[in-house]
Amino acid sequence: MRRMKTAALVLVLGFGLAACGSGGAGDEPPDSAPAGEESSDMAEETTDSAPGEATMLGVASSDVGDIVVDGTGMTLYMFTQDSEGMSACSGDCLAAWPPLEGEPSAGEGVDESLLGSIERDDGSTQATYGGWPLYYFAQDAQPGDLTGQGVNEVWYALSPAGEPIMEAAPADASGY
Repeated sequence: MRRMKTAALVLVLGFGLAACGSGGAGDEPPDSAPAGEESSDMAEETTDSAPGEATMLGVASSDVGDIVVDGTGMTLYMFTQDSEGMSACSGDCLAAWPPLEGEPSAGEGVDESLLGSIERDDGSTQATYGGWPLYYFAQDAQPGDLTGQGVNEVWYALSPAGEPIMEAAPADASGY
């Protein structure tokens, strides 16, 4: 089962990275194999936590400054193709960039007035911060990983003020 998930991760990320951010805001992802249960399992592996723990947002120091993280310390990202109240990441994109689902709550260093949520097309709730829908990056394996920073020049971590941090992470950014 583990080998199948790893193979699915490699396959999905190859399609997901190409699908997310290589074109304009209205571009649809290229045709590819649909994301199956393996991609859902990837999101669960990345975000394993007690109920409600992940939606508690906090702030952590990183190689690009203070950033917003979930309650387990996983880096959260925004997508520049999103607009106020709407996520532009769908289909294959979600396999590489799983949304932070649920209503967020404020932890240490988080501005409670910047918390919010949107309803996704599938009816699920996605947490927002500073108006930006929040995502994980499937290649971030542990708290402190910042491997999604600057991907395709459209995915960025957020500052505690709710602003995208538009600088690239150092090549060895693998911990806070």
